[in-house]
Order: sequence, then C-alpha cells, then structure tokens
Amino acid sequence: MNKTLLALTTAIALGTSGTVLAGCGFYHYNASDDRGHSQYGESAKGKMVKTGGYAASHITGPDIVDTAVAAGSFSTLVKAVQAAGLVDTLKSEGPFTVFAPTDEAFAKLPPGTVEALLADRDKLAQVLKYHVVPGKLAASDVTGMTDLDTVQGTKLPVGTLQISATDIVTVNGIIHVIDEVLIPQS
Repeated sequence: MNKTLLALTTAIALGTSGTVLAGCGFYHYNASDDRGHSQYGESAKGKMVKTGGYAASHITGPDIVDTAVAAGSFSTLVKAVQAAGLVDTLKSEGPFTVFAPTDEAFAKLPPGTVEALLADRDKLAQVLKYHVVPGKLAASDVTGMTDLDTVQGTKLPVGTLQISATDIVTVNGIIHVIDEVLIPQS
C-alpha cells in the first residue's frame, strides 16, 4: 500500500482531515465537517486535494499515539504508554519507529505481568522504550538487519520478530505491528 493511500485510510478511519506527503507536494484528505461542508468546495469533499509544496511545519495528521488509539487493537499499549508517562514523547516530532504489540500480544504474557508492569513505572518505561527505535524505518529499511539500537539503550533483535503489519505511516514516524511484547534482557 503506498504512503498516500495508507495516510488516506488513516484519515478516513479517524474521521478527520489529514495531510500526507507525496513527492515534493503534500496532499490533504478533505473530510467534510458535521454539516457536510468541505473547506475546498463540494467537488473536493472526500478527495485528496493538493494543497502546496513540501513544508514540514505544515504537516498535520495523526501521530503515533493518535494512530494507535484509532486502530482499536492497541488499548493495552496505549494504557501502558500513558502509565509510563511517554505520551508526550511519542507525540513529539520524532521521528520514531515503533514495534507495536497488539492487545492479543499483551494477553499472551503470564498472568499478572501487565499489572506488575503498570505498577512499576520505571520498568514499564524500559519495556516500552525497547519497542522504539529512533528514526523512521520502513519495512524495506529493516529487511535483512539483525538488530537495531532502541531508545531504551540496548539492541533489539529485529531479525527474529514476527511482524504482522508494516509501514503504518504517521506524521512523526512509522509503526510495525508485532504479535509479542518484547522484554529487554538485563
């Protein structure tokens, strides 16, 4: 799926307007307001509208946290990010690559593990930072790599990860969906 289509899908799922990069220009998904009015006129409603050249300060759209919330399958991850005090970091400019475990991945942990992590903010932050890599790395960038340096400070053995969805582009990074919660080795 190309980046424009992926961002369009995200904007539609969120029910909001969103801006996506495409070459040297950027395109804006033109959602209408609750009265059916489009900011670009009736003929542009629900379409991608080119709104100008590349200008990073004008890029808007869902960030990593917004995208995780909207997906609906990362509620445990979002709760953990909130409990660890990492929301502002993952909403910042970044860019970040996040290997995001789903709710099902958290459910695979031994009983009591999630609750114990939520009760220990420092340990929880270390576990979550182990899922984050500085920079915006697409699946094609990661293919063939054996490990990556994480925000947590150790190496993530990316060559062994089971990634179920790749290249979910956000305004401040990219998300790859994984089916397990990664616990850094001490």
